[in-house]
Amino acid sequence: MKLIKAIASAAILAGFSSYAAANSTLDAVKQKGFVQCGASTGIAGFSIADSKGNWTGIDVDACRAIAAAIFGDANKFKITPLTTQQRFTALQSGEIDVLTRNTTATVTRDTTLGLMSTGTNYYDSQGVMVKKSLGVNSAKELDGAAVCVQPGTTTELNLADWFRAQGIKFNPVVINNPEEAMRSFTSGRCDAFTTDKSGLASMRASQGSPDDFIILPEDFSKEPLGPMVRQGDDEWFALVRWTLNAMLEAEEYGINSQNVDEQLKSDNPNIQRVLGVSGEMGKGLKVDNKWAYNIIKQVGNYGESFDRNLGMQTPLKLERGLNAQWRDGGLMYGWPVR
Repeated sequence: MKLIKAIASAAILAGFSSYAAANSTLDAVKQKGFVQCGASTGIAGFSIADSKGNWTGIDVDACRAIAAAIFGDANKFKITPLTTQQRFTALQSGEIDVLTRNTTATVTRDTTLGLMSTGTNYYDSQGVMVKKSLGVNSAKELDGAAVCVQPGTTTELNLADWFRAQGIKFNPVVINNPEEAMRSFTSGRCDAFTTDKSGLASMRASQGSPDDFIILPEDFSKEPLGPMVRQGDDEWFALVRWTLNAMLEAEEYGINSQNVDEQLKSDNPNIQRVLGVSGEMGKGLKVDNKWAYNIIKQVGNYGESFDRNLGMQTPLKLERGLNAQWRDGGLMYGWPVR
């Protein structure tokens, strides 16, 4: 009986492997002519649509970069806006090709959902925002407070863990949509609103009087945010992962959207490999050897994407911090394109 079960299990696994191999996401994307990305329903700086339906943000740039790598055209993408509760199901079902939504990598998500994180495009932490009129300067002063939080997130779990560790109580007000949660917070239904600090900065910047709100200093968690793909499709995983690394490597070597054509003449072997002047770095990824050149030319390096979506010249006014290059004291470290 054990032998029969073992044979049956092996057959199932073999069938799944054959299915995965025969249903390459990259092949499917090439066939339909665009990449379908899942993004948030609207978080300024990460993924948000204007009145004409044009999407922008650092997570949208991740999607555009994948399109540029595959097609040589960063415009060959479509966005599916997803709530926190919809995002994993949409990826699991194949409704989207990749989840480029501010999503935290955790061991549970990498081992129980059939999904896998491909890297970090924003290092964040969870925080809490209050109205300045509340008169508190620390989350430790929120004993008994009503806190707006989204369900089905690490945020909800971190919030409970932090308050328990402090020996204080809170009343969760669970609201699925971040915009609705913010409205509930500003209308007085909640004393505080918690999510990733970047999200709090985005929400605060969208208010008519941003200075009426403060983000308290405590960090409730570590939140490495980045794209996710389905397990069992290694070539798609590799393409998404190396798209981010190409943007990081470009910034480290001083290659940007403005000078990339001039950099084609560089005698630096690292730059030559990144830009496809030498070697065949695209061959293993099943894309053109100019894949990284196309990303940089059309989307920019990581620093350019950060600055135009989140940086000090935007309403969010976020400093690079942990998202600076490793040589500048941050955590961003591009893997070698070689």
